[in-house]
Amino acid sequence: MLCMAVIMTSCTKDDDGYAPINRALEVNIPVNFPPIQYDLSANPPTEKGFELGKKLFYDGALSANGFISCGFCHEQRFAFTHHGHQFSHGIDDQQGIRNAPAIQNMAFLTEFAWDGATAHLDLFPIIPITNEVEMGETMSNVLSKLQGDSTYQKLFAEAFEDGKVNNENFLKALSQFMVLMISADAKYDKYVRGEPGGEFTTQESQGLAVFENKCASCHATDLFTDNSFRNNGLPPYPGINDLGRAEVSGSPADNYKFKVPSLRNVAITAPYMHDGRFGSLASVLNFYSHGVQDSETLDPQLKNNTTLGIDLSDDDKTALIAFLNTLTDKNYLNDERFAEY
Repeated sequence: MLCMAVIMTSCTKDDDGYAPINRALEVNIPVNFPPIQYDLSANPPTEKGFELGKKLFYDGALSANGFISCGFCHEQRFAFTHHGHQFSHGIDDQQGIRNAPAIQNMAFLTEFAWDGATAHLDLFPIIPITNEVEMGETMSNVLSKLQGDSTYQKLFAEAFEDGKVNNENFLKALSQFMVLMISADAKYDKYVRGEPGGEFTTQESQGLAVFENKCASCHATDLFTDNSFRNNGLPPYPGINDLGRAEVSGSPADNYKFKVPSLRNVAITAPYMHDGRFGSLASVLNFYSHGVQDSETLDPQLKNNTTLGIDLSDDDKTALIAFLNTLTDKNYLNDERFAEY
């Protein structure tokens, strides 16, 4: 992998006059990835900033009831998804209307959330924090809690040159944690980089061929997403008329369009789709082969003359699932840098 070092060294003094060194952290850019999108020069990851971001990620104080942390709905062993939960569960066990997406390779993306509610990683945490059925808190209340906590006062002072416990530094710390969350060490990555352990079976190779022919136009590059918003023909979930991207853009042309998710670690992130309606990859592929529903905004790639969806034989589906299993990055799922304390 190509290694890009972010160079930054700073220090701050605590009450005893001690000046801990805040060393720069390296951001490793995989050679098979597209260019990074996050502006590292505006927020270079450092040891202290990363550790602060990690503590914040797992701190229930960011929610109104003091219990729901970011890590509550984003569990590392399931690629930071809420495995087994169709919808996100928030404060007072309230339930949202969307499935919690995976958190990985965020620095390479340009828009975030199923509907693209923000185009900046620094602003992404505001969405769940202020959502009334997720963390149900306000940013001002969160900052008041942190500003009144002596431990956080010290951590912010060590992580940032101005030492302030404010919105900017709070969000930058969370971004430093997420920027380092790079998943690029699956069997597939070893295969494309010609590394040991990347030898595909016949079935996995067949699955890759099917994927490249029938799936890669949307799940593009080695991020396995083209960052677009598309209507994949999924009919509205009973009792929930979620318009997706149109909720943000206000345009009827975006009705029922949702962010194309990355397929990395997809084998362990069930349930699937923005509303988590499918419990297995087999169900997802069955939907694409004979369940796609037509509508005014259905993606053109799912309209083939008089046929909707993707033509997949049973052998295609079996091979595809074998290939999708090669996208599981066990090193990422067990990386202690990201583990809860």
